[in-house]
Amino acid sequence: MDKLSKEQRHKNMAAIHSKDTKPEMIVRRGLWKRGFRYRLNHKRLPGHPDLVLKKYRTCIFVNGCFWHGHNVMYDVRCKTEEIIESSECCKIPKTNHEFWVNKIRRNKERDKEEQRKLAAMGWHCITVWECELKPSKREETLESIAFTLNHIWLQDHQARVTAYPKLNEEDQQMQWQQKEMSFDRMFVAIVRNNSKNFESVGQLR
Repeated sequence: MDKLSKEQRHKNMAAIHSKDTKPEMIVRRGLWKRGFRYRLNHKRLPGHPDLVLKKYRTCIFVNGCFWHGHNVMYDVRCKTEEIIESSECCKIPKTNHEFWVNKIRRNKERDKEEQRKLAAMGWHCITVWECELKPSKREETLESIAFTLNHIWLQDHQARVTAYPKLNEEDQQMQWQQKEMSFDRMFVAIVRNNSKNFESVGQLR
């Protein structure tokens, strides 16, 4: 049984904010400290991502483990609430169990659909879970996000290398002959110029 009454459970759930949550603030500060700049809750994008990094074409969702059903087990083909099982970081209340199961299922399905839409628009998506931002895992998680963003940028801005055809032996010989001819012509031109200069000096004397 749930240790809290219905009124207490309702009060606790209503007190949870959807914006400027503690996990979201941790990600914001961590990325800002590492030199990343972003916009918040972009209203024109599906799902209103928590952070949008236009330079990296990436949206970041900072999800609460309970509301988004982190690691809960259920079969998407079934619609009965008995299928869902609580995970270590997402404990489904036994009070009004059916309501919470259906709500979490809808949230997870909506998350997937929104990320599909973003991917179709050419956006990368990163999901950061609340449990990954605990003090023992926080720095590792933030470093992982930074690494992923830099990797995305390098992939999207990878220089195009033009592959030139390999020269066969005859082509290489022709190139060397052309270079030698060019060198001979330059040498002849230098000798002629020097000869003219000497003649001019002799006339002056």
